[in-house]
Amino acid sequence: MRVITGKARGVQLKTPEGMLTRPTTDRVKEALFSIINFEIPGAKVLDLFGGTGQLGIEALSRGARSAVFVDAREEACKLIRENLKRTKLEQDAKVVRSDYLDYLERCREQFSMIFLDPPYAEVFLENSLNRITEIDILQSDGIIVTERPFGKELPWELEGYTRSRDYKYGKTLLTLYRKA
Repeated sequence: MRVITGKARGVQLKTPEGMLTRPTTDRVKEALFSIINFEIPGAKVLDLFGGTGQLGIEALSRGARSAVFVDAREEACKLIRENLKRTKLEQDAKVVRSDYLDYLERCREQFSMIFLDPPYAEVFLENSLNRITEIDILQSDGIIVTERPFGKELPWELEGYTRSRDYKYGKTLLTLYRKA
């Protein structure tokens, strides 16, 4: 797993042992960032299920202004900090150890881009989408980027948001929601 392009291009990111974290494959990450490429410069990013930090780190490498990484596990937060240090992008980042719903409950910031790539087997994606739309932490014209397994459905209608088509890569689906 590596940073694809930008300031930290080619830097290898450390990955965790075991199966608790499922990093996005390079193929899916390349596709995702080609879809949102023009949205990144100057973006304020929230990587809500940080894992390894690779999505937020890729955004920082491509010119995002700042990124907040949230993960409930201390091991994941430590890994994100290590990967930020490897890429020399830690000055524009903040790592928060917290359950995603607890973080959203306390969040007083607004973001222009939110990455949602939670564990596939859980209802975290649906819960976080619902909560984000309720608390209004996405700036006008901001985007929510979701990653999920093929077969897991998401709502077509979220009040105040428009949904993109699904982008399918193997068994992975990417969907974007833009705030109206």
